[in-house]
Amino acid sequence: MNRRHFIKTTGISLGAFLLSDHLPAFTGRQMQLINLPDEVNAVVNDQAITLTGIGKKSWTHDNLKVSLQPGDKGILVEIEAPQVSLTSVSLHWKKPGAPSSLVLNDHWERTYGDVSWHKPNAQEILPWYFMEYNGINTSGFGVKTGAGAFCSWQLNDSHLVLTLDTRSGGQGVVLGNRKLKAAEIVTIKSNTGESAFATTRRFTGMMCDHPRTPRQPVYGINDWYFSYGKNSEQLIVQHTELLAPMAAGLSNRPFSVVDAGWYQGPPDSPDDAGWGDRMDLVNARFGDMHRMAEKIRQAGMRPGIWTRPLCGSYKDSKSLMMPLIQGRSANRPVLDPTIPENLERVKHYFKLYNEWGYEMVKFDFTSYDIFGRWGFEMIKAGAMTAPGWRMHDNTHTNAEIIAHLYQVIREAAGDTYIIGCNTISHLSAGVFELCRIGDDTSGNEWARTRKMGVNTVAFRGLQQGTFYGADGDCVGLTTSIPWEKNKQWMELVAKSGTPLFISAQPEATGVAQKAFIKECFHWASQPLPVGEPLDWMEHPFPRKWKLDGEVVQFNWD
Repeated sequence: MNRRHFIKTTGISLGAFLLSDHLPAFTGRQMQLINLPDEVNAVVNDQAITLTGIGKKSWTHDNLKVSLQPGDKGILVEIEAPQVSLTSVSLHWKKPGAPSSLVLNDHWERTYGDVSWHKPNAQEILPWYFMEYNGINTSGFGVKTGAGAFCSWQLNDSHLVLTLDTRSGGQGVVLGNRKLKAAEIVTIKSNTGESAFATTRRFTGMMCDHPRTPRQPVYGINDWYFSYGKNSEQLIVQHTELLAPMAAGLSNRPFSVVDAGWYQGPPDSPDDAGWGDRMDLVNARFGDMHRMAEKIRQAGMRPGIWTRPLCGSYKDSKSLMMPLIQGRSANRPVLDPTIPENLERVKHYFKLYNEWGYEMVKFDFTSYDIFGRWGFEMIKAGAMTAPGWRMHDNTHTNAEIIAHLYQVIREAAGDTYIIGCNTISHLSAGVFELCRIGDDTSGNEWARTRKMGVNTVAFRGLQQGTFYGADGDCVGLTTSIPWEKNKQWMELVAKSGTPLFISAQPEATGVAQKAFIKECFHWASQPLPVGEPLDWMEHPFPRKWKLDGEVVQFNWD
């Protein structure tokens, strides 16, 4: 598709037909709101039903009631479903034919090199929000962060559909007599002359009322992309001492993150860096993690640490674990996050890391551990997880369960910075200071860094500061990747206003690399405008960027 030609052929626009500056049903609501839906459906007790509308603000079927109320910035969707199992509610808006505009998608958790401006597809699931551009104007359709359901949009020839997934595990939630605040729908139209990038940035700010961001820009080092779990106290000290001089004279000090590999692995595979029997048992290569944190400080950096908090031990009772489904195995038991005893263990971990002296904790894998699927698999399958299973508590939705887990981590961590990796983006926003916004880059394959890194910073970096600190992942500075490629990637991240982390293999870090790292640390240590990809409607890996007021051209091929 010739996108440059396509976006010039303006036509049917969702924003023009579905957004109003004033809804008669919501007296006094002088803001851009989506029209009230034309139809509401649900899946109750595994049966699909159609609700009856009363003035389009209230929809009912037997005991099920869906109410549309004025929210702070949009339309609040509340659901009551006593005495039934509720799988989902879907809101439908009629529209005149297929839109002739481009849409920009988001993701459930991290992106996977698969975000772009593209022609709408009736089968495509658009998690949380999407943007529409018709060649002149930009519109946005989404829900506010912290929703009580997993919310996604779909566009077909005749309808725009918002689905509120209310499952608990792989079954419908049993709400009992309580009312679920499922979502608040928010929408936006571009101002005259406003770019699609600026409108999208403004929309992310509208979706998150209270972003939680670091006090100063976060940057530093992480050992993963040259050690890949084969790390040690000696290696971390060497890595920290190698790069700390590159930040000499900077008052905002960098972090040195101890990534996976510091804990004791499971008995059947003690060297498995991706799984810990418990996340408070230190292996012999490290010995004392409080001492490790002190050595990082002495070398001139701030200590950080990686963890996987839902790892269960082979010694634990099976009653504390999630049921086995595809994506989980008996020898890698996952703690059920709805059981109070397990949440106490998670609290213990984060309090302990604080006591050890770590100023930042990166926690990982919780979405995969809970659902047994990666984000791209959730979209491909059309569901967050396999059907039919449940957690200990099935009276709360998956979104509520995850939001509660995040709050437990937040409170236990205190003032420690938290990076959520493989966390649900819309539920992380406003809770954690940083979020890994894309899948892993690489210290071995440039094509993977290009796909996961460049695409992620281009299309999700705009959430920087409006949701959280948007971490596009590391620069894997190794002998396996040409320096001329990594140098460009490092420059993009350093000047983009997003967090910069470098994994520097000593053998790949010579005089030229050290000199450039010093420049990049200088850029990354200070607040900068969010980098704007100028050709993002033509390329999934934009080459032309506006960085700190200057236009910079990259060659990713």
